[in-house]
Amino acid sequence: MKKTKFLEEMQNKSGEELAKELVAAKKELFNLRFQNATNQLNNTARIKEVRKNIARIQTLITQKKAQA
Repeated sequence: MKKTKFLEEMQNKSGEELAKELVAAKKELFNLRFQNATNQLNNTARIKEVRKNIARIQTLITQKKAQA
């Protein structure tokens, strides 16, 4: 998923939806780290991508709070 497409999708969501997305992304990151620790992860670049997506979601949440 391209960065701009991801941002467009996330910007159209409400604060509650962003919070749910954040929880889902954190769960995915935990699972990826667990797979990496047990040598089951094939695509290690996915960890970096998910971490950046978490940061993007947190930034959007902060921006929406500042606007309110």
